[in-house]
Amino acid sequence: MSTDTDPEGRILLLRHGETEWSRTGRHTGRTDIGLTDDGRAAAGRVRDALALVRHEAPPARVLCSPRTRARDTAALAGLAVDAVDDRLAEWDYGDQEGLTTPQIRESLPGWTIWDGPWPGGETPGDVAARADAVLADARALLGDGDVVLVGHGHFSRVLTARWIGLPASGGVHFRMDPAGVSVLGFERGVPRLDHVNQRPTPEAP
Repeated sequence: MSTDTDPEGRILLLRHGETEWSRTGRHTGRTDIGLTDDGRAAAGRVRDALALVRHEAPPARVLCSPRTRARDTAALAGLAVDAVDDRLAEWDYGDQEGLTTPQIRESLPGWTIWDGPWPGGETPGDVAARADAVLADARALLGDGDVVLVGHGHFSRVLTARWIGLPASGGVHFRMDPAGVSVLGFERGVPRLDHVNQRPTPEAP
């Protein structure tokens, strides 16, 4: 249902910086991997990307995944985390944890996280339910300003998909690089994507 009055705030999604596992394409869900030096540097620079898309006023709320890679990214980006939210953890990959897609496809030809199967892990329905709960809580706070959610690649892509009414598998259509920023907004009450995968400015040589 459309309206002429949109809330002041928007939802900003920040993916953690690079880790050794993200650099090499290993699926990283429950495993608590720290940032690489490049990941830390990008996280420090992502405040510039955030400044381009966020409102000038401080965020109404900053929520963060419990994983070290997310909490360190938030700190390096200059964000004061209000609460750690377990619901912002990455997709639980179950038996595929730590494996690359080519490795998984040795036993499951054509496998993707979007199409499954998901032995020992979360299904798209499981992840969508988490995303919907997070988005409902965040949306209720937007009258007070921006809400920043610091988390992970696949889960941020599911949040983006669910925001505009797609199933969790619709996340395949959105890119979310390490230290990337996406912004979920409105147009007259209709959920809209304002920015997708904004990146920090590369360091000068």
